[in-house]
Amino acid sequence: MSARPTPPSSHALSSSTITPAAEGLSTAATPAAPVAAGSKGRADAAPAINRFLAGQLRQGRLERGWSLDRTALETGVSKAMLGQIERGESSPTVATLWKIAAGFRCSLSAFLEPPAVASAGSDAHGSARRGGNDEAAWGQTLYRNVDALRSKPASDDMLVAALFPFTPELGFEWLELTLLAGYVRHSEAHAPGVTEHVIVLKGSMEVLVDEVWQALAEGDAVRFRGDRPHGYRNLGNTPAVCHNLIHYAAGEAAAA
Repeated sequence: MSARPTPPSSHALSSSTITPAAEGLSTAATPAAPVAAGSKGRADAAPAINRFLAGQLRQGRLERGWSLDRTALETGVSKAMLGQIERGESSPTVATLWKIAAGFRCSLSAFLEPPAVASAGSDAHGSARRGGNDEAAWGQTLYRNVDALRSKPASDDMLVAALFPFTPELGFEWLELTLLAGYVRHSEAHAPGVTEHVIVLKGSMEVLVDEVWQALAEGDAVRFRGDRPHGYRNLGNTPAVCHNLIHYAAGEAAAA
């Protein structure tokens, strides 16, 4: 990420970047990748995700009274790149989403999925059963389905399911990550106090911790400081699946 953010402002997103060559954006003119059988819903969701990101970025910016110039200064993402995202013309990389989240002093999951509609339903005991984000999840029994949540929210070769989006009462977000074959991501330091926990569920992958790539096989787990440069990669020929629990220090992320 860019420079570590200052303490969070009082603003929070209500529910929850990029010349293509410079920051890995996929633009609207980029041909769509072939869609595998049974993944039509995931492909149809891509434009909706872009619209959601555009709306979140614009809403968060306007709530803070920030111009695009000010937003570029706070996030480390250029004004032109931010404009492309707000117009829904391009998809940022996950690294760029982290930059925007850090600049807005909010969690990554604030940009990963829209909130569920209130009519999504609950069980006989009032426990929420939803596929999408649930702002009222704190204090409820919340059931989630990873297959319903999994999507490709950015231009990276990585699928993400926000199993449990960030809530300030708990201070963490819990993600499932699918690193496709050949995926490599170098991540800048997140906000001070961020800690990441990774456990590999399927396949094998590597994490960059303290400037050394460490191999992780199925069943291996690691906890490390996310407020230092780190990375993830899958140099194999098949996808690697892991859970990533990201814990934020008190006051370092606004509610999604």
